[in-house]
Amino acid sequence: MKTTTESLQLTGFEEILEDRELTVSSADYSLLTDLYQLTMAACYVGEGLDGRVASFELFARRLPEGFGYAIAMGLAQVIDYLEKFRFSPAQIQALQSTGIFAGAPERFWTLLATARFTGDVWAVPEGTAVFANEPLLRIEAPLWQAQLVETYLLNAINYQTLIATRAARLRDAAGPEAKLLEFGTRRAFGPQAAVWAARAALAAGFDGTSNILAALKLGRKPVGTIAHALVMAVAALEGSENQAFAAFHRYFPGAPLLIDTYDTVAAARMLADRVNSGEMQLEGVRLDSGDLAVLSREVRSILPGVPIFASGDLDDREIAKLKSSGACIDGYGLGTKLVSGSPVNGVYKLVEIDGIPVMKEASGKVTYPGRKQIFRHIENGQILGDCLALSGENIKNCDSIPLMKLVVKDGKRVQNPESLDDIAKRTAASVASLRPETRQLDNPISPQVEISTDLQSLTQKTKKSH
Repeated sequence: MKTTTESLQLTGFEEILEDRELTVSSADYSLLTDLYQLTMAACYVGEGLDGRVASFELFARRLPEGFGYAIAMGLAQVIDYLEKFRFSPAQIQALQSTGIFAGAPERFWTLLATARFTGDVWAVPEGTAVFANEPLLRIEAPLWQAQLVETYLLNAINYQTLIATRAARLRDAAGPEAKLLEFGTRRAFGPQAAVWAARAALAAGFDGTSNILAALKLGRKPVGTIAHALVMAVAALEGSENQAFAAFHRYFPGAPLLIDTYDTVAAARMLADRVNSGEMQLEGVRLDSGDLAVLSREVRSILPGVPIFASGDLDDREIAKLKSSGACIDGYGLGTKLVSGSPVNGVYKLVEIDGIPVMKEASGKVTYPGRKQIFRHIENGQILGDCLALSGENIKNCDSIPLMKLVVKDGKRVQNPESLDDIAKRTAASVASLRPETRQLDNPISPQVEISTDLQSLTQKTKKSH
């Protein structure tokens, strides 16, 4: 007869196998990984290597095409994940039921049953500009732990870094006064990505998000206007576009209105009559189609005191073109081209095991051995270049600042979580410190990343040892 505990465990196990709804909660994160992480961990246990201290670094070998820099983001989610790193009895049973681990040593299951992250994390603060081959973070932990967390770390860092970088470029192109709103939920790569995209955009300088869940979780008020559907539905059933606007304002007085469903200029004139007569207040209008530069100038002449927002698959280059053509636009709603595009192809590589530096030598994928630090040379507020060095090196240039900080010690965070506002300020300062050729939208040039003499020597020595 099964004990009560065994029955509860079996129920949880059956729920995992029978649940066909592909949604993810934080309790699922231990299984949200690639199979080879667990098979390698089992092998480490069998070989008696699981407890050896390993160092892995996460970095991008190259930046996405057309990017002169990247903005590090996602560290907060990494730390949350590591703090909650667990395997439930039901999850362990589910793994055993696959039959894949039939040959795994029994101590492998004991490790999973008592799993906790006990290592250290060094990382570049969120909102910091980084370049190719520079580690965004380093995990120093028992080998089996450092291995198992790889997939989630890459997922969290790669996507949010992509969104933060795009958001920073959009803010740079639009200027500090423009309102930038994140509208990307319907184009993001899944529900979790939508929430992360909203967070990364806000942390990189956006003013708001239309994603209600993300806004509320992040302590913000969600933002938005209306869609063409409301205008068309109410106009068809109640008589006119004017009545559609009036209907919406009955429940949301003064709210911004989308005015390009039919005739943009005619809609602006109709609204101007109502605003000028004192019949309505209007906090803004949105343009989503047509020649935005021309239309915005016409609308500004008709509604001179009303903010104009633009949307419609815009990106940093389109915003730059609109500004150079004299468009009268006060803010932008950004979606598709913010939350999608070429990925930040971050990788997670072993650099040291049990005090022994290691490196990958595969063609086109060479890595540098040893635990590393980034030293940034700043002069008169501008980044002149970086030096990638060994973590224990003494870089003599007095203006060089080490970027990687200890954020987790023995499995526990060493500082309170940062606010989005603080991260956004760091993002703005990071972008402002870049030279114009690095910030330019076309053919940007990244600063030079020097490899220290000691790191070069260690690289040659490690190669010879293979």
